[in-house]
Amino acid sequence: MKLYDIIVKKRENRQDVDVALSEFKGKVLLIVNTATGCGLTPQYEALEQLYRKYKEQGLEILDFPCNQFMEQAKGDDEEITSFCTAKYDTTFPRFKKIEVNGPGESPLYTFLKAAVNKREGKGNMLMNIMIAISSRINGKSRQESDIMWNFEKFLVDRQGNVVKRFDPTVKPEQLEAYVEQLLGK
Repeated sequence: MKLYDIIVKKRENRQDVDVALSEFKGKVLLIVNTATGCGLTPQYEALEQLYRKYKEQGLEILDFPCNQFMEQAKGDDEEITSFCTAKYDTTFPRFKKIEVNGPGESPLYTFLKAAVNKREGKGNMLMNIMIAISSRINGKSRQESDIMWNFEKFLVDRQGNVVKRFDPTVKPEQLEAYVEQLLGK
């Protein structure tokens, strides 16, 4: 399976709509599992800044809300979108809430985790330790490849290759050099 073979769901006009990731061929993608009630939620602001700066050059940020980590993405898809739009003025694509680990995990996350297991760019070490412990206690992360927490990030090149995986505490602004490199700047 290739990234562009995967179909995800988006909520539009109160209906679920299939979106083929092939629609993003030729783009640099930053794929993020998010939550609106997390200590890392303010990353939405920096994600939007990154998106606005590089969108015209071919960057797309794909937002996948996930409620698996201490139920920090409460609400339905419309409520999550309303929150993100009102509080952080986000304009990048947001998809339906998904699971990123376990038996109900999205095929997208099965693909991403298989493509790149090792996390790059360490963020706040103390927070990473706390996240790892909380994740294990919650039973949400049982394998090294599992998503640790909200706001783990995957960077994909224009050919659909997953090239980097970043831990949740790596701030979006820390990814700018990687994004520029993939955009050919």
